[in-house]
Amino acid sequence: MNTPVITLNDVVVSHDDLVVLNNVSISIYKGDFVYLIGKTGSGKSSLLQLLYGELPVFNGTAEVVGVGLNNLKSSAIPDLRRKIGIVFQDFQLLTDRSVEDNLVFYLKATGWKSKVDIKDRVDTLLEKVGLLGKRTMFPNGLSGGEQQRLAIARALLNDPELIIADEPTGNLDPDSSNDIMKLLFEVANSNRAVLMVTHNYSIIDRFPARVIKIESGKLLELGTEVQKWASLS
Repeated sequence: MNTPVITLNDVVVSHDDLVVLNNVSISIYKGDFVYLIGKTGSGKSSLLQLLYGELPVFNGTAEVVGVGLNNLKSSAIPDLRRKIGIVFQDFQLLTDRSVEDNLVFYLKATGWKSKVDIKDRVDTLLEKVGLLGKRTMFPNGLSGGEQQRLAIARALLNDPELIIADEPTGNLDPDSSNDIMKLLFEVANSNRAVLMVTHNYSIIDRFPARVIKIESGKLLELGTEVQKWASLS
């Protein structure tokens, strides 16, 4: 049976002593692509922060990429985050380094030593995201879609089991958004889980998948068809 990448059972999510989400229960497996939707301030960011160890688990039980989050020690957080790739809306690239050096820097920062292994990994990921021919360029010379593809390559460097994509198409035009969505679905199809936050419901219409909504402090499963939940947004 496929092992869950995320398992939350009756979890309470709190931020600054304020309960944001109550009795959250969810399982996400390798190969799953899941959208997370909800109004601004509904608790999406707090849920993501809990998943990568930024917020503690006060009630219930939580496990992400095989790591138990209950009573998680600060010394264990780096290992947790190496198993999770995060893609942000604003790319968060190093603008003073080339495409290649953005990836090399991250690999070295996460413990890679061998120059040969680093080069092979960088080449593999740049080819996967279609940027092999732009390895010497700097991020500011890339289009928005290319910058996001580089960000996805960076998220994949340590072969994570889970990709968290926080509004990855928010700053992109429709064509670039479609390219990024196709790439993220390819990532999910490579035996990883992808959890994507979005406010762009037309994206979900074009690329249907499981939808989870945060509303009134609860997590709601809404299925995969836009017609079922669009009226609820």
